[in-house]
Amino acid sequence: MFTEIERKYGTPRKLVMSFSMNQKEFEMLQASMQDGRNSDVTMFIFKDGKVIVIAKPWYPEGLFRAPSGGIKPGEGLELTAKREAYEETGTEIELERYILRIQVTFTCNGNKREWTSHVFTASYLSGELRPVDTGEIKKVIQMSLDELSSLKPELLKQNSGGLKYRAALTEAAIAEIKAEKSRDV
Repeated sequence: MFTEIERKYGTPRKLVMSFSMNQKEFEMLQASMQDGRNSDVTMFIFKDGKVIVIAKPWYPEGLFRAPSGGIKPGEGLELTAKREAYEETGTEIELERYILRIQVTFTCNGNKREWTSHVFTASYLSGELRPVDTGEIKKVIQMSLDELSSLKPELLKQNSGGLKYRAALTEAAIAEIKAEKSRDV
């Protein structure tokens, strides 16, 4: 299923995770899956040595994460990545490496939903850093990997299994990116 993508961008490290969600966010997850979505593309987009990150409207001030978006049925990973990068950050990108494929189970009161995140590194090509979909994104900035990593405690203290998942995804992606950079040296 992912043979062509892996041939083009590399074979990702595969991880399995599980997180409990509160009722409200579990219902939001289920609603987002009504059209058949069960996966997303998350992008660590590099521009001038830093990553482009986004803040959702409901995030506390100063909380950011890598942009991501649900894969629509019939939409490929590359198209999703380029569409979401533009909608969330105002930029055009080029995918570089497919670094992680994370199978995650979200649970709530005995119910569970399976989700897959496809995590890529990408490079900035053009565009002004700004949210295009302002209903979904309130702010776009750049951070170093270390600055992004330092947000983990803030993500974890939110009452959100989804944000705890984003903290774990970010930690795994940064470790993979740093390991890859050390191999390239």
